Order: sequence, then C-alpha cells, then structure tokens
Amino acid sequence: MIYIIMGVSGCGKSALGAFLSEKMGWPLHEGDHFHPQGNIEKMARGEPLTDQDRLPWLLKLHEVIERGRCSRSDALVTCSALTRLYRQILLYGAKALDSSSGPDHNSLPPAPPDVFFLFLHGDYDLIQQRMVARRGHYMKADLLRSQFDVLEPPSDEENVLPLAISRSVTDIAVEVQTHIVRLNSST
Repeated sequence: MIYIIMGVSGCGKSALGAFLSEKMGWPLHEGDHFHPQGNIEKMARGEPLTDQDRLPWLLKLHEVIERGRCSRSDALVTCSALTRLYRQILLYGAKALDSSSGPDHNSLPPAPPDVFFLFLHGDYDLIQQRMVARRGHYMKADLLRSQFDVLEPPSDEENVLPLAISRSVTDIAVEVQTHIVRLNSST
C-alpha cells in the first residue's frame, strides 16, 4: 500500500509522514527532497511554482510510487498534489499528460486500489500561523495563498481519506491506521 500524504504547504505532511513511518515501520519518501534545486531557489525567493516547474518533480515522485507498487512494498510519500492533474501524474506519469489534453480527458483508469491519498485540510489562518512559526524551510508563508488558490480537493473516486488538521498528529495517525486495518480486512 502506498499512502500519498497531500495538502498545501504547512498542513503537516512531513510531521504526519515521520510519525506514521516510525509507528508503522514504513519508509517515508519526503517529496520536498525530490524538487530540483531551481524549484527550491524559486520558492525561497517567494515565487510560486508553475505547472512547468512541478512536472519533473511530479514525474520523479511517480517513479518512486511505481517502484513501491511493483515491489508490493508499503510506503509513505509526501507531496502537495494540489490539483487533479498533479495527482493523475503521480499515479500514471506522462500518460496523464497525454490524456489531459484530448477530447476525452478522463480516459485514465480509476485510481489503483493500492494507492490512497491522505488529504490534510484545514483553515487558512491556522496553516498560515504554522508556516510563520516554522524555521528552516524554504517555502515562504507568503506563498500559502497561491497554494489555496490552486488547490482542487480530491474527490471520492480518487481513493482519498480526508483528515482535518485541527486534530493532533496522534489522532490523525490513529484514523489512518484504522483505515489500513479496514482495507486489509476487506481484501
């Protein structure tokens, strides 16, 4: 099973990923570590990334996800995955780009059953406070509004578990673990 922990910057993807990785013994692939240096520099200057900036990054993360799926490994991946197209790229790689431009832009198969999105969502003010308080991260709090503007919350057919960030990481992790148990008992 691959869980992609998604949401805007500052919502707690890394904190939840680290907590779950330690608790469950699953490897964590931190999406921020896969950004090209140019993207990091751009965000550090306070400039929002474009789709063109994100594409190589999303394709690298797709490769990580595919390696995990092919080896039938459990893993956690953090990635903002802000739009449906970005999530499709994570799942299907370059094939998602081909299908997004044609007349039948929804020609991709449904989300694979072994990949789930954990959508961390919350109030803009709460997340902005968290971003202002954190130290040592290249993503500036000024860019949060641009992420909220781009965000397309995932729909049920995308294999999503929505998680409100107003709760503690421990409470959220318990909900994720309950989800895993339910999935394993139904297969």
